[in-house]
Amino acid sequence: MAENLRLQLEINGQPHTLLVDPRVTLLDALREHLALTGTKKGCDQGQCGACTVHVNGKRVLSCLTLVAQVANQSITTIEGMAKPDGSLHPVQARFLEHDAFQCGYCTPGQIMSAAACIEEGHAGSAEEIREYMSGNICRCGAYPNIVEAIQQAAADLSKEAT
Repeated sequence: MAENLRLQLEINGQPHTLLVDPRVTLLDALREHLALTGTKKGCDQGQCGACTVHVNGKRVLSCLTLVAQVANQSITTIEGMAKPDGSLHPVQARFLEHDAFQCGYCTPGQIMSAAACIEEGHAGSAEEIREYMSGNICRCGAYPNIVEAIQQAAADLSKEAT
């Protein structure tokens, strides 16, 4: 039996200490140990993108990441995307406006990937967005609305930056 690890994590700007088995994934740590259930468990094999979170500003599949790998790093989940005053991140707002979801199960992962896609500079065209969002699967087929939401959010964020 593996000895539990004591890990320090920063999640959504808040410090957390976890005592976990070294084999625990970041996804399971978020959902089962910290009750942050916005990050979804889809395929649990890194194929669907429902579990996407940001680690140090980069998107990662939390189902394939051991929580021990991200100790002492900054993690952002869907719960941490809204601004401190409670207003939505531009990607969240545009997903709502463009009805970029149906059942909503994939939406947290889609939003996390969309924000990273914009930050990475890959929101220049619909084709580029589709390419860089291809790791996130929507079984309902809301792709056209997702692309529109990302394009509008990218424009919003570009205006904010200037």
